[in-house]
Amino acid sequence: MARMTVNPEYCKGCGLCIVACPKKIIQFSENINKKGYHYAECIDQEKCIACKMCYMTCPDVAITVEK
Repeated sequence: MARMTVNPEYCKGCGLCIVACPKKIIQFSENINKKGYHYAECIDQEKCIACKMCYMTCPDVAITVEK
């Protein structure tokens, strides 16, 4: 099963991964990280296809995709 995770401390909430996701399973968290940003999070791991579009678009290297 594919799994997409975001390290909240690296994410600055730019939203590029949200736009890039073909399955539209990434959204901003209601929580805030130490830098004051609403970080991205995957809302449905079962729908993740591990395409790595989110990983490739993340400028902060905050995303990990595993198969």
